Amino acid sequence: MLKSQRSVGIVGYGAYIPRYRLPAREIVRVWEGGVGGVPIQEKSVPGLDEDTITISIEAARNAMLRAQIDPQQIRAVWVGSESHPYAVKPSSTIVAEAIGAAPFIQGGDWEFACKAGTEAIQAGLGFVGSGMADYVMAIGADTAQGRPGDALEYTAAAGGAAFVLGPAEEGVAVVEASLSYVTDTPDFWRRQGASYPSHGQRFTGEPAYFHHITSAAKKLMAEMGTSAADYRFAVFHQPNVKFPQRVAAMLGFTKEQYETGLLSGTIGNTYSGSSIIGLTAILDVAKPGDRIFSVSFGSGAGSDAFSLQVTERLPERQKLAPSTQTYIRRRKEIDYALYSRYRGKLLLA
Repeated sequence: MLKSQRSVGIVGYGAYIPRYRLPAREIVRVWEGGVGGVPIQEKSVPGLDEDTITISIEAARNAMLRAQIDPQQIRAVWVGSESHPYAVKPSSTIVAEAIGAAPFIQGGDWEFACKAGTEAIQAGLGFVGSGMADYVMAIGADTAQGRPGDALEYTAAAGGAAFVLGPAEEGVAVVEASLSYVTDTPDFWRRQGASYPSHGQRFTGEPAYFHHITSAAKKLMAEMGTSAADYRFAVFHQPNVKFPQRVAAMLGFTKEQYETGLLSGTIGNTYSGSSIIGLTAILDVAKPGDRIFSVSFGSGAGSDAFSLQVTERLPERQKLAPSTQTYIRRRKEIDYALYSRYRGKLLLA
C-alpha cells in the first residue's frame, strides 16, 4: 500500500469528451453486413482539429476552474497517453503553456497503455505527499485507434480527464491510500511506427484485465481493512461494458455502486482516460462523506487502485465547470465514411 507522508487530495477535476459519435451499428453495417451484436452503443470520435493535446487542455481548464488556484502554483504538469501526437515533442509543455502554468514547472509525458493517466496520478501523490510541490496536474487522455474491422474498432474512442492534486485540507476528495500491481503480461501492444495496436486474444481477459484489477483491489482493501460494502461508488477500467461489470461482481460491488461511473457504453474506451473519466462522473454527483474505490488497468500489464473520501468542499466545486454527463449529452452522430476521414483511415496518394 502506498501512503504519503503528507495527506493528499483532489483539489480540482475536469473531463472533456469530443462531440462526435460513431454508433456501433455503423461498424457492423460496414464490416459484418449489418448482422451481429455490438459491445457498446456508440463511441466518441475526435474532430479534425482535436488530438490528445487539445483534449488534455480542455480537461485541464475544467480542473483549474474547480481547483480555484493560480496556475503558477502548479509545479508539475504530466500527461498520460498512448496516443501522444508527437513521437519527439512533449504534450505536457503545450498543456502547461495553455493553462498558464509555465515556465517554472516540471513537465513530462507518461506511458503505460491504458493506465498512463493513473500512473501520472500516482507520481503526483508522491510529489505532493513528500512536500516537493503543493500542486500537480495529472492528466489521462487519448484518441485511440483500432484497426478497421478489428474488435478494438468498436470501442477505441477519445476523451480525457484531469486532476489537480494538492494538500488534503483543500481537497474535494482525500486520497486515503493507493496501490499498484504490475507484471509482464503481453496482452496488448503496438510497435514503434505501427498505426494500430495488436492484442493477444486469450491473454486479454483472465491473466491480464481480471487478474491485475482484482489483485490490486483485494490487496489495497486488505491492507486498509475495508470491503466493497464500505464504498458508495466504484469505478474500473472500461475496455467494454461487460468487463467492468464482471470484475465489480467478483470484488463484491453492486450495480448501484458502479453504474454511475460506467460510461463505456456511450463513449467507448478512452484508454488512458477510461477509469478516470468515470471517476469525474462520480465526483459530479458524490456527496460529502461518500467513499470511492477506483482501479485502472493498463495492458502490458498493471493496475493502480485508489481509495478516496469526499469532503464538504465538493458540492460548491461541482458546478464550477461542465459535468461529464454534459459532454456525453452533447453529441453529433456521424457515419463510417466521415469517421474514416476524421481518423485518417483513408490515405490519399
